[in-house]
Amino acid sequence: MALPRLTDAERKAALRKALEVRRQRAALKASVKKGQTSLSSVLSRPSDPIVGKMKVSALLESLPGIGKARSRRLMEKLSIDSSRRVQGLGSRQRELLLKELS
Repeated sequence: MALPRLTDAERKAALRKALEVRRQRAALKASVKKGQTSLSSVLSRPSDPIVGKMKVSALLESLPGIGKARSRRLMEKLSIDSSRRVQGLGSRQRELLLKELS
């Protein structure tokens, strides 16, 4: 599939939009890390474009006390693919994650 041809203005607008989304995701992860936002509240919003397209591993790594290794082991234990995004989690996987981390 060929990529669509964008004008310079369209390309700049897309870059601005992508930058804003990355900033919002970073703010969300910082909020989770500080304990201001709970994992359950984040997982309950899979249709939110900021949350939904975030990788599960990145979300887990933003939790206090969980790094890359523990995140990877937890995802393997729960049979969650390493490339899975929050919107792609099934309800059972969300339940298992919350149970495991509570």
